[in-house]
Amino acid sequence: MKPDLLIEVCVEGIDGLAAAQAAGADRVELCASLLEGGLTPSVGVIREALAIARIPFHVIIRPRGGDFLYSDLEYRTMLADIRACRELGVAGVVFGCLLPDGRIDEVRMTELTGAARPMAVTCHRAFDMTRDPAEAIEALIRSGVDRVLTSGQRDCAIEGLPTLRRIHDAARSRIRIMACGQLDHANIGRVARESQADELHFAAHRVVSGGMTFRNPHVGMGGTALEREYQLTLTDPDAVRRTIAAARAA
Repeated sequence: MKPDLLIEVCVEGIDGLAAAQAAGADRVELCASLLEGGLTPSVGVIREALAIARIPFHVIIRPRGGDFLYSDLEYRTMLADIRACRELGVAGVVFGCLLPDGRIDEVRMTELTGAARPMAVTCHRAFDMTRDPAEAIEALIRSGVDRVLTSGQRDCAIEGLPTLRRIHDAARSRIRIMACGQLDHANIGRVARESQADELHFAAHRVVSGGMTFRNPHVGMGGTALEREYQLTLTDPDAVRRTIAAARAA
């Protein structure tokens, strides 16, 4: 393992941050709605996170689920959220914008990165939806981004390892590579060794039943399955500890 390898845990909400922090994460990516791949958390969540955090956390800036081609109004929302995070004193933000043809939107990424400073800037897995990862790395470097989160353009990092290594070699230490993609205690060591990534990122979630004793069987919010209305997605601190320990031992 690289001696300075940093491990980030992706969490949903304030309880997730507290759990990951207690379990030994170096940093947290703070999100809402991980069912949609992570959306921007509220200002209230961010304020409470700042009040309890003993480790840095980066806030995802993503106004909706779906693709990464944003309307002008959505883009203005992203700028406003970034400025709010900067004013609150957040350590970093996470975002990504693409063009219709699958290239990085350098104009927007450069403007968003400039608006974020002095916060750290990560391009999230919008990178994995680009048409050419080597081309995308160069675009992010030109945009001034600090790191890129990637599974090697596959669902899981194990499948993406050949591309992860090519991305690492293309970066040539000009941008940090943070590997992700279904990492757990069984595979994180291999990914750390073979990808040569600078940082690792994983989520360790478990779904539990909520505390409601009365449950209306006739209503599902937002078209979700009825049982989902009474389930919570939590960060599992034991799984975080096991996965971090496996990474450190690699």
